[in-house]
Amino acid sequence: MATKALILIEGHRSNGILYLRKAKRLGLNPITLAANPAQYDYLAAEGADAISVDTSDLEALIRVCSRLGATHGLAGITGFAGVDESLYVIVGKLCQHFNLPGPNPASIEQCSDKFTQRQLLAQAGVPMPEYRLAANAMEVESAAGEIGLPVIVKPAVGGGSIGVRLCREAKGLAEHATQLLSGTPPSQSSPRILVEEFAEGTFYETTTMGNAVIADGSANFHHPPHFVPCESMFPAVLTDDERKRIADISLSCLRALGLDWGPANIELRWTNRGPVVIEVNPRLPGWTIPWLIQLAYGVDIIKEHIKLIIGDECDLRAKHSNTAAARFLVPDRDGILERNEGTSLAAGVPGVVDVRFYIEPGTPIVRKGDYRDMIGHVIAASPSHALTEAILQRAVGSIIWPITPFPRFNK
Repeated sequence: MATKALILIEGHRSNGILYLRKAKRLGLNPITLAANPAQYDYLAAEGADAISVDTSDLEALIRVCSRLGATHGLAGITGFAGVDESLYVIVGKLCQHFNLPGPNPASIEQCSDKFTQRQLLAQAGVPMPEYRLAANAMEVESAAGEIGLPVIVKPAVGGGSIGVRLCREAKGLAEHATQLLSGTPPSQSSPRILVEEFAEGTFYETTTMGNAVIADGSANFHHPPHFVPCESMFPAVLTDDERKRIADISLSCLRALGLDWGPANIELRWTNRGPVVIEVNPRLPGWTIPWLIQLAYGVDIIKEHIKLIIGDECDLRAKHSNTAAARFLVPDRDGILERNEGTSLAAGVPGVVDVRFYIEPGTPIVRKGDYRDMIGHVIAASPSHALTEAILQRAVGSIIWPITPFPRFNK
């Protein structure tokens, strides 16, 4: 029989290629099932096996996986969530059908609805911002009045900070509510809006696997009222007591939501009343976080996740202690990326691990106000927080990436 297959449902812009490579190193044959495999450039570049199938159709996926099981044998199944977690719910159902290790689909489903998630966390006594659910503009206005401006307004289902806004005054609140209710950005057929107290304070996050907190980090954001990440750092700068408080709250979230298997990412802010939970994502974090955790702690969370998927024992113990950080390149205007220069200089700064642009010169840039606005990154690691920050500052300062504004036409 051929090498056992690790089935990957859809792909992922940052983590997808890592799962392919690490699965192969573990002696597995990664096979991607996707509605449109061509959208994931790395599949062709890696010569990876891919099959076109409607990944929203559970029965169709079962048929394909059954055929692959007969020819290859199934080592495990996992996948990548998009704007919402519905795909990861299907992954859980597939794992249950084939009696393979995987997430509980009911837990994923209730966690992916932010209002339901809030209710479950509140019942467990987890500290959170005040919140309300709204279905129309009048309810949004009423909720904001009860909570008090400023408030965070966002879709009840979604991800990547898409549609998330800080509203400080009534006019902006009404405009953003109208935008969400009109289906821009896309949400559900009947949009539901979450209105939350603005939890002001430093942003922290934890990455967990099963019932273990693997890592904690911090992040900064650009361009309010939007939330576009500009820097991510692991570990966070915390006292031992602060670190324990954040870890304890994270574990309380996992218990409240039934997330006792697999990875999760928990976002918090440290307010004047202590840490409060902003959101729990029942999956592995994306972008540079897996890389940063490996650089900071020596834990390869993607490799360990694959081992969990195939029923092997994980090793989540830290192997070393460094500070790793990513500085994201975020445009301050719409226009055309004219050029990018100095990347070789930046890459040559001692301590820099990676310098990368996600787009080519000549690419039009239209900012969305969410994670899609990031067009590149610089990653650095060193033994200390201060040194890592200095390395990033020097490296990013070496890069030139002018943006030419779009021409204005007189009417």
